[in-house]
Amino acid sequence: MIEGNKVHYIPIAADGCGHIGVFNLDKEVTELELFKEKIKKVTLGDMKITLEEFVAVSRYGAKVSFSSSYSEKVSRSRELVEKFLDENRVIYGLTTGFGDNCNKIISPEDAVALQKNIIRSHACSVGEPLEKEIVRGILLMMLLNLGQGYSGVQLSTLEMIAELLNNNITPFSPGQGSVGYLAVEAHISMVLIGEGKAWYKGELLESRNALSAAGIVPVELGCKEGLALVSGTTSVTAFAALALYDAIKAAKTADIVGAMSLEALRGTVKAFDPRLQSVRPHEEQAMTAKNILRILNKSEIALKYKDYRLQDALSLRCIPQLHGAAKKTLKDAAKTIFIEMNSCCDNPIIYPIDNDGIALMGCNADGSYVGIEADSSCIAMTAIAKMSERRIDRLVNHHVSELPAFLIEKSGLNNGLMIPQYTAAGLLGEMRILSTSSTIDNIPTCCNQEDYVSMSYNASLKAYKCSKLLENILAIELLNAAQALEFLKPLKPSPATEAVYSLIRKEVPKLEEDKYIYPFIKYIQEQIHEGNVLKVVEKVIGDLEF
Repeated sequence: MIEGNKVHYIPIAADGCGHIGVFNLDKEVTELELFKEKIKKVTLGDMKITLEEFVAVSRYGAKVSFSSSYSEKVSRSRELVEKFLDENRVIYGLTTGFGDNCNKIISPEDAVALQKNIIRSHACSVGEPLEKEIVRGILLMMLLNLGQGYSGVQLSTLEMIAELLNNNITPFSPGQGSVGYLAVEAHISMVLIGEGKAWYKGELLESRNALSAAGIVPVELGCKEGLALVSGTTSVTAFAALALYDAIKAAKTADIVGAMSLEALRGTVKAFDPRLQSVRPHEEQAMTAKNILRILNKSEIALKYKDYRLQDALSLRCIPQLHGAAKKTLKDAAKTIFIEMNSCCDNPIIYPIDNDGIALMGCNADGSYVGIEADSSCIAMTAIAKMSERRIDRLVNHHVSELPAFLIEKSGLNNGLMIPQYTAAGLLGEMRILSTSSTIDNIPTCCNQEDYVSMSYNASLKAYKCSKLLENILAIELLNAAQALEFLKPLKPSPATEAVYSLIRKEVPKLEEDKYIYPFIKYIQEQIHEGNVLKVVEKVIGDLEF
């Protein structure tokens, strides 16, 4: 539950996986652990799902199950739908058509055909297929959304979705052409009725064959279920949740990367004095400055060059201010995504009243909350990236670095790390384009019945892309910083940066001459993505503040 700025939660895996604690959105929201080995199962229904649990299922294949309260809520809601049908109530999507067809009454005899019709007709997204973790995230969001007990779906339908997740069956869905819902979800839902295609054991199969191989029988959808499956913010939130998980991890890692570059460039730690931060009391700024000082504690390099310059370039001394502002934006997004993951975003909702109920028609399927946060997160990630790229340039620019040109001996014969800075510049240019807001755009659809659309899908897709681009830019900076430290020996870096240096040197040697650089960048990016850079530092100095 949310109390002020804190979200109290208890991980819900019955086998004891996970931990118990307080998810403090102002401070501890991103002290994310690597749950790949910890969370094996997530039980839905009794407690709100956390971002870590969401990623455990989506990315790392944790199993899902339902609590008795989950099943009871779903069954009670379905009973109300059956009651409404018996009473011939006119309800959007239940006894009517969809969109601009909302005034057309559908007979009970045609209701079953209507469910398949909406899924077949809406499955028209195009482009490259969605990544496996995104599809799994959407399936999990369907369980979370429809399992709140306000959608009137059959429990058997949700049980089949859980079977897809637990049997590692991944529906095929092209990933382009959504204004916030419908098309992508319809492709995924095709598999539930035994149509479309799905990945199973490394092969793309006709869904009936994939289901049969796993011993799963397609469901017979009842009234309202087709609409419930394709509507809502399920795809929007899945993209945003995974993007945010990685963005938060990258933002914390950026403190480490920036500190390592400051050390390599003989920067002064005076700009991180807590007294300086205290007169501008933004919490995230102060925490970032504290992180830098902790990371560089016991650094022979930082100690020797503490008074080397009066002040450094902005890309070094302004780390707390820029990183802090970006972190605040990401923390705000985390609060929104947490609420959305644990909400009902259906339309209509089936609301119980004593022994009866009512169908309420509105717009909870709108994706603006998530979309606006995703747009903002793109800006936050790009801000971190633009400062990182400037530090990359300073590291290879011998005119300002006081290091060998392009961080290589015999430059001229060797190009050293000249071109990775070009790569970072290109990636940053792409991030800037992706930081243009999607949610301010609007194109009316469905004969102006939907005269406004959120465009939140594009916003969340952009955030997901930005998180990957940021990891690569930070990887390039780490590559440069590790190489730069070679030229400051025999002075020793801090124990924390030494741990990162050692992690890099496991696969990336000191450059003595030109080598194939792509594998080095890829390796470091993977260490950032899996949280290993963050992990080795926190093993030395404890959790970084956020």
